[in-house]
Amino acid sequence: MAVGRLRMLGSIASMRQRCAALRLRRAWPWSAAILATLVIAVGVGAFSAQAEDASISSRRAAERTSFSNDEIMDGFFKIAFGAELQLGRRVERIRKFDEPVRVFVFDQGSHKRKAEIATIIDDIRSRVHRLDLAMTDDPQAANLAVIVVPERDLKRAIRSVYGREREREIERSLNPQCLSSFGKDERYRIRHAEVILPADTDDFTFYDCAYEELLQALGPINDDRSVLWTMFNDDVQMGFFDVYDQYLLNILYDPRIRPGMTKQDVARLIPEILPAVRERLAAAIVAPRTRSDGGPAAAEPIPRSPASSE
Repeated sequence: MAVGRLRMLGSIASMRQRCAALRLRRAWPWSAAILATLVIAVGVGAFSAQAEDASISSRRAAERTSFSNDEIMDGFFKIAFGAELQLGRRVERIRKFDEPVRVFVFDQGSHKRKAEIATIIDDIRSRVHRLDLAMTDDPQAANLAVIVVPERDLKRAIRSVYGREREREIERSLNPQCLSSFGKDERYRIRHAEVILPADTDDFTFYDCAYEELLQALGPINDDRSVLWTMFNDDVQMGFFDVYDQYLLNILYDPRIRPGMTKQDVARLIPEILPAVRERLAAAIVAPRTRSDGGPAAAEPIPRSPASSE
């Protein structure tokens, strides 16, 4: 009796998943050209036992907010060029949207997350100058899809978007717990992007994954463990849009930085761009906090705990 009921529930869940995948494919068509140039980043969100507010607050308190020009430029060149996984010919060029970014949420989890995603989108938009970013209720108008599914359905969601062969390659290379990718055209302009998130993780893990993957879908899709202050480092959890990454995104979306630029092109422009970025961010950067003993707050990133293998 129990076995039969489990099989029946499994069949219903499978049918619902196939229907969701079909709706997704119809609403979010990928062209062969875009798929051929797909670049992918993965989040290895760890499961935190702390409540969201305490986890995020502790990281804000320890956040480093002052960086030299060399520290900012080093991180930008490492994160904005290259990719954690590139399906197609590897290139070292700037990739970014050069048009308004409209975000549609496919909220397939029983734990609904659309409101949290809308809050994150508003936060990113408010902190990145010249980035036209907003939610939309029309999937046909969207060029960034956020697909939220139960954690157990993450692999099937990846398969429904990329196909079985690419899903296997992604799983083998990245073993993702959350995922972002984008497709660029021949001029390195991002034309479509998507983020796949698990709905039923704890809140801190959800925010950590969502911020990282949404930001990477905008262009800075490489991860680098040598950059100690960025969420684009698999050893670091943040759960919010940290100051260092605000520098990186504001440089990327300065209109003088154009899709297709090389490292040499960008190196010539950054000395002009950084002063303006510093001025815009200055009002948003709070004074460094102190510990209870009066000493300075720790500047080191808080490391991730081991990723779940479930």
